Amino acid sequence: MTTEREATETTTVAESPVRTHRWGFGAFLFVFAVFVLSAVVIGAVVSEVAPESSNSATVALVGTIVPTVLAAAVALLVTRLRGNGPRIDLRLSLQGDDLRTGLKFGVLGLVCTTLAAVVWTNVVGKENATSAVGALVDNARMPLGAAIALFLFVWLVGPVCEEIIYRGLLWGALERLGWGRWAVFTLTTVIFAVSHLEPLRTSLLLVIGIPIGLARLFTGRLGASIVAHQVNNFLPALAVLLVAVGVMPA
Repeated sequence: MTTEREATETTTVAESPVRTHRWGFGAFLFVFAVFVLSAVVIGAVVSEVAPESSNSATVALVGTIVPTVLAAAVALLVTRLRGNGPRIDLRLSLQGDDLRTGLKFGVLGLVCTTLAAVVWTNVVGKENATSAVGALVDNARMPLGAAIALFLFVWLVGPVCEEIIYRGLLWGALERLGWGRWAVFTLTTVIFAVSHLEPLRTSLLLVIGIPIGLARLFTGRLGASIVAHQVNNFLPALAVLLVAVGVMPA
């Protein structure tokens, strides 16, 4: 039999308020500015302090990894300071259904991306069919440790950071503006593609972003899109690793 005190405590727990987050589209713009400015600052500092090492593996790693990780960290901080934290505000969790759905959409995305990449390469030409990350290892080999670090970032860490920014912070900001779920899916996919700042690859990035966004759409959680993104990135990351260590030609 439930006592009056237990009933009161149960009611209090059940009615613990989840406040409306006090961040929106401006938070995404701020986070994206952090990404761009940190990349610019790193490039400027390297050029000024050690111009002769501008193509070194260390510089390449720092310039690739730091801006993305820093932007994602700022996004998480925004949800802590002006919301309920990433678990609630960004739907950042990983359940069994997220893993299964993420794997399905990730494999679908991998197939679609591979086919789209073949078509895209024929259209733009092989000499132009290189991503920003791929360009880092086209002209010079990396030490094994640096190559493995880049592989793990492209495969596992980068997708987590990008999903936090685009299908976490940006998705939540658009939902707060009252956009419908399909409109949110469409706009986040487009912004995800354009925000990579690689004009030639924008159409290919749109194809990449569609199954990842669908994983987020159908589960309502970020875990599924993270898994889908990681699955989709595995083969490109492996190719970067093999080129970086000289096993496969650029």
